[in-house]
Amino acid sequence: MPNSQSPNIEGFIFDLDGVLTDTAELHYLAWKKLADEEGIPFNREANEALRGVSRRASLMLILGDRPYSEAQIQEMMERKNRYYVELIQNMTPKDLLPGAIALLDELRQAGIKIGIGSASKNAQTVIERLGIADKIDAIADGYSVQQPKPAPDLFLYAAKQLGIEPEQSVVVEDAAAGVEAALAAGMWAVGLGPAERVGAAHVVLPNLAGIKWADLREQLANIMFG
Repeated sequence: MPNSQSPNIEGFIFDLDGVLTDTAELHYLAWKKLADEEGIPFNREANEALRGVSRRASLMLILGDRPYSEAQIQEMMERKNRYYVELIQNMTPKDLLPGAIALLDELRQAGIKIGIGSASKNAQTVIERLGIADKIDAIADGYSVQQPKPAPDLFLYAAKQLGIEPEQSVVVEDAAAGVEAALAAGMWAVGLGPAERVGAAHVVLPNLAGIKWADLREQLANIMFG
């Protein structure tokens, strides 16, 4: 029930990877396969630097200062994506992270609009495989905007699709670049994960397990009205 002590939140925008589902592992396996084929050392530790980063930027981090032509770079990005797309075909609703579906259902019951703000060009497929397409009002993905996170464009696009203002939006992110993008968009930011990664967010949580909209709203109100 909105009152003067409650921020006027109309919509939530969720990143997909690491927030609603953990496709991070699938991305890692796809990059690892590519790196192995190219004889480039790559492990889970190196993979941490790729969190929330676009496909091209990820590849450049993996390649380092090794010389590759633009044609080779394009081919490797396509190859990695092919491996990833093969892996996501095996996803099911069981791949939703703990607390995700409960929060989505609670938000819908409260009349809150739900959007996805993901850098992935495979977001649509992942949403369908997870069985949550009927719970999502708008999708902003890798095809929606030119400028990736940390630019605010993706989240601003999502809010526009939802028909709400940035200050009425809450972004849920697990990457530093995503939190930065949400703040740049003038939105509320909920960061999932360690403070050293998402500490700039208004609210920091380990994950969505057991998270209730009423509790979140109270935390945001406390920040707003101190």
